[in-house]
Amino acid sequence: MDWQPACSLELMRLRATVLRKIREYFYAQQVMEVETPVLGEFVGTDPYLDYFTSHYALSDRLFYMQSSPEFAMKRLLAAGSGSIYQIGKAFRNGESGRYHNPEFTILEWYRVGFTLKQLMDDVELLLGRLLPAVRFSKPAERIRYVDIFAKHTGLDALVFDALKYQAVAVSHGLPEAQRLCAEDHAAWLDFLFSHIIQKQMAGQGVCLIYDYPACLPSLARLKPENALITERVEVFIEGMEVGNGFFELADAHEQTLRFTKDIALRQLNGSAPIAKDWRFLAALQSGLPDCAGIAIGIDRLLMAIGQKNHINDVLAFPIESA
Repeated sequence: MDWQPACSLELMRLRATVLRKIREYFYAQQVMEVETPVLGEFVGTDPYLDYFTSHYALSDRLFYMQSSPEFAMKRLLAAGSGSIYQIGKAFRNGESGRYHNPEFTILEWYRVGFTLKQLMDDVELLLGRLLPAVRFSKPAERIRYVDIFAKHTGLDALVFDALKYQAVAVSHGLPEAQRLCAEDHAAWLDFLFSHIIQKQMAGQGVCLIYDYPACLPSLARLKPENALITERVEVFIEGMEVGNGFFELADAHEQTLRFTKDIALRQLNGSAPIAKDWRFLAALQSGLPDCAGIAIGIDRLLMAIGQKNHINDVLAFPIESA
């Protein structure tokens, strides 16, 4: 019946246990739990995301349901909070499917003074406390993006060659790639990664893929010694992406340029216009400490722990019955 929870009582208990263990881990690490607004005047500028909006009755301003607490948490970091974490709700409009629900639970944390390698150590330590040892006894595999991309496609992820990329796509039965990706290097990388590489990772435990091509920067800093690489890591469990982290970009000018590029792409693809978050940029201008941070999807993590094939199996009330 529609009024009943979609997931079992066992999965509800599992969620409660996972959240308790996460809080115990960060308490022991002296990382402070924080809360930031779910409803805000600004939101991310990702060219390929749609956002939920709301109008505040006492103002003519448009507000957004946040897709991530990232900008607000970095404002806290710039104000001197020290290392922090947050467990909360995030929202993405138009996303629904096996791995997506428009409302989802996110764990996000930032470690002041940490390098990307130290962040990966942190992730592995936390997952070691959450994932069943009987299924995840091996250490996490760590591999550079360019290496895993070359291994499964034979292509150089740092050098875009449209003909070679198209030939690999066709050889894997993906002729639609040319129409979808055109001359967009980043789109090609994402397409080939999701359709070829991730399939090869199924059943392979925990994998940390790091040092992404600079055309896939998100909010990560470029490597000082190699501007073709960005200090970004993604976490996969049995081929399912569960986390995305960075050595955080602290340069307000570079961040402004990235926002400008994103906004132009949004206009090009017909997405709703988004303004730059000037409060976040002001925080960067005031000085963000060197830090590394990551966001992990709790619902997907529960899918991996509970061996479930659909996100609805770990949600009490997915969008269809919310």
